[in-house]
Amino acid sequence: MAFDADRVREVAERVAASSGLEVVEVEFRGGGKSRMLRIVIDKPGTPGQVGVTHEDCANMSREVGTILDVEDAVPGGSYLLEVSSPGLDRKLVRPVDYERFTGSRVKLTTYQPVNGNRHFEGRLESFRDGRLTLDLSAARKKKMRPVEGAAQKLEIELGNIEKANLVPEI
Repeated sequence: MAFDADRVREVAERVAASSGLEVVEVEFRGGGKSRMLRIVIDKPGTPGQVGVTHEDCANMSREVGTILDVEDAVPGGSYLLEVSSPGLDRKLVRPVDYERFTGSRVKLTTYQPVNGNRHFEGRLESFRDGRLTLDLSAARKKKMRPVEGAAQKLEIELGNIEKANLVPEI
């Protein structure tokens, strides 16, 4: 029986919902004796509010771990279960992440170049219909010299985003 990420996510989401939490990511890594199941949780709400506590992670780990073991949802022997918060530089993965963090500073990499570049940093101005608008004039540090007449705002298809993270603003 192979690892079933959908089944694990369903269990995690059921437990998270009962505690007022949401599952951001489920990831299974490794093999043999070094297998790890990572579940990232968050509290729904607006950015800047108090997020996930250590107690939230401990409770989630205990409850999810028990259910997964009873249901044998992670076959193949022992594994390490890690439950954590997404952190200040959290990944943006789902469309709801881009909607929630509109107005935040982000750093992203695209699969295909956009205007000759694959790496961008700026403020997430909007997200609609699977496209995000990034305000590049808001970048904290310019790694490239500005090109005369280059657009300060850039539209990128969600499907072209390889990796995106929030950039903490302190």
